[in-house]
Amino acid sequence: MKNRSLLLSLLAILIGTVGAWWIQTDGGAVQVTGIRLPTEAGQWITADLYRPRAATAAHPVPLVVVCPGFERSKETMDSYAIELARRDIAVVVIDPYNQGASSGTRAPHSVITEGNGLAPMLDFLVQGSRLDYIDRARVGLAGYSAGANAALQTAARADAPGQPRVEAVFAGGYVLSLTPKLVRGLHCNIGIDYAEFDEGSYRTVRGNADLRHAPEAIRLVTSGGAPDEKVESVEIGRYYGSAAQGTLRVVYNTGPQIHPLLPYDPRHIARLLTFFGRAFGLQFDLPPGRQTWMWKEVFGGITLIGFLSALVPATALLLRLPWFRTLVHPVPPPLPAPSRGGRVLFWINFAVSAGFAAWVFVPMIHATAPLFPAASASHQTWWFPERMNNAILLWAVINGVLGFGIFAAVYLGWGRRHGTVPAMWGAGLTWGEAVRAVALAALVIAGFYAGVFGLHAWFHVDPRLLFISAPADFPPRLLLVVAEYLPLFFIFYLANSLRVNGAGRFAGQSEAGNRLVMALANSVGLMLILVVQYTALFWHGTVFWTKEWIYMDLLFGVVPMMFILPYYHRAFFRLTGRIYVGPLITCGVFILMLLTSNVCYLPTP
Repeated sequence: MKNRSLLLSLLAILIGTVGAWWIQTDGGAVQVTGIRLPTEAGQWITADLYRPRAATAAHPVPLVVVCPGFERSKETMDSYAIELARRDIAVVVIDPYNQGASSGTRAPHSVITEGNGLAPMLDFLVQGSRLDYIDRARVGLAGYSAGANAALQTAARADAPGQPRVEAVFAGGYVLSLTPKLVRGLHCNIGIDYAEFDEGSYRTVRGNADLRHAPEAIRLVTSGGAPDEKVESVEIGRYYGSAAQGTLRVVYNTGPQIHPLLPYDPRHIARLLTFFGRAFGLQFDLPPGRQTWMWKEVFGGITLIGFLSALVPATALLLRLPWFRTLVHPVPPPLPAPSRGGRVLFWINFAVSAGFAAWVFVPMIHATAPLFPAASASHQTWWFPERMNNAILLWAVINGVLGFGIFAAVYLGWGRRHGTVPAMWGAGLTWGEAVRAVALAALVIAGFYAGVFGLHAWFHVDPRLLFISAPADFPPRLLLVVAEYLPLFFIFYLANSLRVNGAGRFAGQSEAGNRLVMALANSVGLMLILVVQYTALFWHGTVFWTKEWIYMDLLFGVVPMMFILPYYHRAFFRLTGRIYVGPLITCGVFILMLLTSNVCYLPTP
């Protein structure tokens, strides 16, 4: 049975990877390659180059350089890159400084001075490269969120002596850059799109996401040459000005939509394509609404599911080896079926744990500043350099400690008087078993990432679905950071395994129902945060937590992993009869995925 599960997982990985490659390359019509550009002061920028194979020196094509947003890597901009490249536009998508596989930056205001790496990449592509298939008279920039800010800042500097000319910029999910000073420096075609329910809209001049009367949007439209007094409001979707004169302006308000999902909205992508078509004077053979990028998300998701589903059967296979066989013990008997009082106590425990998990997240966000001052100020540091994930780390540690405390309190105050004995927990461990368990986990994790790296090297795709991914492209030095975070995260993972298997497994319960309850216990607190945040946004137009809203976006990737975690802990428990192998493997895999997918302020070598 386990062998069949492993084979099905490997088949899913193969189908998903080949499918993602096929969509990414438009069936082989687009060549995708990785590049690394050394920049000033020992820094570097990594990027993916999408070259339509029809592009030649005799028939050059326009170029669009794309910058992802904060917390994002180049792979998250597939929707932009795939659809532009399918329409014979060369695309380069960068990893911004401090993100993905790019280095850190020494610049204190990188987004302004370097465009988060966009400026040096643009300069190289237009003035320093030998890419003879690029039409250097038709070069554009595009970005999402902080990447949109970087694109606008870079375009505003483009007319300076020695700087490459930019013909068009499309900015998604960011309007705060559109100050009078910056807009005066924009002498190219500009398009912007802002989600109707953008969580950061409280920072705009009017405090909302409606761009019809927004000073930022009016300022942009009038910068194309229309007198201020004639534009009292902006007509959404109307093209103002002339592409030939570099005064083309358009403002969109995609909705109903929220900030993190904007790059995954086909309407947004269609508007991006329409804008660059008009700005570059192109007639596309493919209509803007005819898009395939979402199929790469589907295939990438199949690949990710395949890799994650292979963890348990691969471990079962390794446990057959003589050296690991000593880790296998009979599954302990479950806890006695709870009495009425026991059920009441269980649900009180459920509610208290979920409520505490929801309440403590925001205080942990605020605690990152004094505990991790350098990373919180976006400065390079080896002391826990992952600014956003530091909040998740503190949340995990305090919930893990609380989990151990509640477990002990329930046992001492109730369980031992109602038939629970420690042998039911599966917590026995010898030093020899500990060494073998760590070695087994290391082997499984190494196999997981060997597969990820191998397929990326061959197909240039990695397992991912929206906000969850196992990136293959990250600096090797990041493994030192992983070693810094893993022991602290392990506190939560071990406590979770103990509670799932030693305190949540009762006689007479169906396995499926029990696992579902434990999955909800693990994730409902964080779900509650999202419910409060977005109920306030859709009801009042402003999120409940304003200054912390970017941290809330992290939860879109964390909540699904929290939900499935108890399923893994139970599966590994049933394999070994102990609570340790599960958290060792899941902590290693999940935290590697988390740390390699986010902003990291590692010092530049």
